[in-house]
Parts: sequence; C-alpha cells; structure tokens
Amino acid sequence: MTPTPGVRSPGRPLPVPDTGPVDTPRDWMATAVILVLAFLSRFWGLTSATDEGTPVFDEKHYAPQSFSIAQLGIEENPAYGLVVHPPVAKQIESLGGLLFGYTPLGWRFTAAICGVLVVLMVMRITRRLTRSTQLGLIAGLLLCLDGVTFVTSRIGMLDIYQVLFVTAAAGALLVDRDQMRGRMHRAALAGRLHLSDFGPRLGFRWWRFTAGVMLGLALGVKWSGLYFIAFFGLMTVAWDWALRSRYGVRRPLAGALLRDSVPAFFSLVIWPVLIQMFTWLPWFASENSVYRHVVGTKVEDNWLPDSLQSWLYYQSSVLSFHSSLTTSAGNRHPWESKPWTWPMSLRPMLYYVEQGEDVTGCGQDSCVRAIMLLGTPAIWWLAIPVLGWAFWRAVICRDGRYAFPLVGYMAGYLPWFLQIDRQMYFFYAAVMVPFFVMMVALVLGEIAGRSDDSPRRRTIGLGIVCLYLALVVANFIYMLPILSGMPITPTEWNHQLWLPSWR
Repeated sequence: MTPTPGVRSPGRPLPVPDTGPVDTPRDWMATAVILVLAFLSRFWGLTSATDEGTPVFDEKHYAPQSFSIAQLGIEENPAYGLVVHPPVAKQIESLGGLLFGYTPLGWRFTAAICGVLVVLMVMRITRRLTRSTQLGLIAGLLLCLDGVTFVTSRIGMLDIYQVLFVTAAAGALLVDRDQMRGRMHRAALAGRLHLSDFGPRLGFRWWRFTAGVMLGLALGVKWSGLYFIAFFGLMTVAWDWALRSRYGVRRPLAGALLRDSVPAFFSLVIWPVLIQMFTWLPWFASENSVYRHVVGTKVEDNWLPDSLQSWLYYQSSVLSFHSSLTTSAGNRHPWESKPWTWPMSLRPMLYYVEQGEDVTGCGQDSCVRAIMLLGTPAIWWLAIPVLGWAFWRAVICRDGRYAFPLVGYMAGYLPWFLQIDRQMYFFYAAVMVPFFVMMVALVLGEIAGRSDDSPRRRTIGLGIVCLYLALVVANFIYMLPILSGMPITPTEWNHQLWLPSWR
C-alpha cells in the first residue's frame, strides 16, 4: 500500500532514536585520569634528545621554518631548500617559538599539546561510537601507550598536526550522524517523512561544516589530506542513505544524492579547499615570502597577477618535488618503507641515534641514545586479525561501529598503493593509529562480553582484556628507552631491535 503523503506507513514503527551518549561526572573523571597520563607522557623528557641542542631528523627543516614564521610571520628561511608542504603545521608550531624561542621546547611544545588533544578526541569519539565509557578509556589508554603516537607527539615534525585535524574531522562527522538521527526522528513525528519521495530536508549541518574546517586544516598540513576528504565525503553520504532507508523513505538513495550529497560536497570539498587557501594569506601579504618573486626569473610573465603566478609556481614546485621523489629515479633512503610493512610496524623509522664514549648515563663507558618511530608490538602485531574482523563486521554483518574506524584507517593507507614507486616512510602511518586503536577497543569490548552474558563468561572476558592491557603496558615500558632517547648500553640497544627489519 502506498503511504499517504505526510503520514508514515501504518504498521511500520519508527526506529528508536539514538542521538548520542549522556556523560556523568564519573565519566569525565575517568577521562581526566587518562588525559593526565597523556600529558605526562608527552611532556616528560621532551627536550632531552637533540643533536647537540639542534633539531633532529626532519625537524631540521620544520623548526627553522616555524621559527621564521614566529619571528617574521612568514617562511623566509627555506631551511635547506626544502619548503615542500603547506604552512598550517608550521604556523601552529611557530606558537612554541614565540613562547620559548628557538629551543627544543619551542619546536616541540605544540606537537606535545596536539598529542594530548588527540588522546582526548579518541576517547570521546570511541565513547560516542560504542556508547561505552570503558571502551573509550581503553582506546585512550592504548593511544597513550602506542610508540608511533608517542614519538610523533614529541617531535617537531608535521604528522601530529594532520593526525589532530583528521581525527577531529572524523569526530565531527560522527556527531553530525547522531544529530541527523534526531532531526529525522523529529521529522517523522511531525508527519514530514513522506511529503516527498526523497524524504525531508535536514537543514544546515553545523557539525559537518566543522568537519570541513578540520579537513581544510588537514589539507593545509599535507596534501595527503585530500584522501580523507574523499573517504569521509563518501562515508557521510552513505550514512545519509542508510538513515533515509531506516525511516522508510521511498527513494532513499536518490534522496541522499539530491538532498545530502550536494551540501556535503560544499561542506567537505569546496569549503576545505577555501580554508586551505585562506591559510596562505600571510604568504600573499608579505613581499619576502619564499618564492614570492619568481616572475621573470623562474616563470614567464602572463596576464595573471605576479603574486598569483608566484604562488602557482610554488605549488608546481612542490608537486614536482613529490612526483620526482621515486625509487626508480634513484631516490633511496636507508629507512624507506612501503605500505605493506606499515600495519605491523615491520619497517620503523630511526629519527635519532647517538652512541660512543661521549654518551653517558647507562652505567658503562659507551652508551646509546636513540629515538625510533616504532609501533608498540603488543598493539601493532594484532593488525591482521583485527583488520580482518573489522572488515567482516563492517561489510558482512553491516556493523557501522566497525565501518567508521575502518574507513578512517583505509583513507590513510590504501591511496599510497596507487603511487608505489614513490619514496615512502613509516611516519605516513601515524594518521592511521587513532582509527586502529578504536577497532582494537571494539574487539576488546566483544571479548569482555555484554551485560546480559553469564557471570562466568563476563569474568573470563574481563580477565583476558585486563591481561592484554597489562601486556601493552609492559611492552611500552620495555620499548620506552628507544622511543624517548634514554641512554642504554649497546647490549640493551641490540636487545630492543627484535626484527632484522628494525635495524
């Protein structure tokens, strides 16, 4: 029977609305405990490992550039000629330079703050995704104890800023999903569900707009933010399609495409591009910016304004740099890795190492200090079963709880296979970690069992979860010396390198 316009079908009950969790003071107190742990771990010994007081690894590029912004408002210092990323991360990092000068604390301070914020967001996102405070806390704890996130939060490079903005965008879209559930339910109660075959209009979506801002900032950190724009855009339209289907809209896919995808395109594609362009305003405003005057020298003059021609040259030089950074062109690095090694952290990245008689503090005549970007094995070595289970739950069982972090993980992973000849490094995988710990938390929740399971089942499940978390804690503490640059003996250094590919 065809429903009367404006009246929902009789006999088809409305879905129970689920518009998000409700927090208690106890939830916030538990969250604060994990947040304190994140703060202490990110700032403890933050400035200890340096190259005789100077930046290490790629800090040598970004620390001078960010300090140039702190002093002059622009990137005037090309820092070894490598100005090959947009300015957002360096603009944020420059705040540390303003506060603490050109010091290790100056170029690492904002990275550590962002590392703490990522832990907070992952807890809150997992809490909303699972409706479980306990699983949110577990996800936050796992992120605190992950070696990749730990090191990335304590080094003056760009990756933690992209992790922050991508995670924030994902969280904003999750809130938008819950908010749209409430709007659709109210539209159904008001009799507006079947006024059109496409379903009701849901109005302006501020949280999706916020996600666009975050994606624009992620794009302003690295161009790889484009991958998340594509994946998250498809995900939010799929959610809208599913929501309209759930409420019995006659043409749910057409409704999602006509009424949701067009606004989504403006919020999650056009708006991020505009945000990214806005971040370049200081570059346009200064006459001394990098590549600000290349018309007549590096490019021929044309009808465009000189500043725009120079900016386009800047972007083309960045594209040319990344396009030519290929293995076939002879660009090889001793710590290069390919994406198939990333899920299990099989080929980490050595950021800093110092050894010999000049290094003291380990109790012997010769010591070693190192910072290695390395995932905690107790977490990362579960990648294959966790990803396999998440895929099964998301695709076969149509469990949206798993689909959400799986989309985020794959957005940071799959696109790299399209340019496999390019020189790649393990720090590209940092943006995958928040979504992976969400999946691990979901799996641990299933192991722990539900409240209606038998007491014996719950006891065994909770025991397994507690034992696993204890193993993660012990593993992280064991690996801590090579994650933080603590002095250790050469023997201990060799014992830390478990796999040949770690050397």
